[in-house]
Amino acid sequence: MSRADREAAARRVMDRTPPKVPPDLCPDAVRRGTRILHRRRAVRRLLWLLLCVAALAFAVWALAAEPWVEPPSETTPPLTDW
Repeated sequence: MSRADREAAARRVMDRTPPKVPPDLCPDAVRRGTRILHRRRAVRRLLWLLLCVAALAFAVWALAAEPWVEPPSETTPPLTDW
């Protein structure tokens, strides 16, 4: 296919009438996009809430259990006279 043929084919494609678009396509797309954005925002807020609750639960557990303190010894060495 020569360059002139390719240009002619491209012009024919561009000169065609555009396909018919349903008139209610834009409002439906906007409605669907808004719904998706609201859902994503709600999920993001829920995940942040769960993260904060988990951090608070960990802090309460850490303050109550004190995992950084060495546990007391269960047995004592025998006491002998010096």
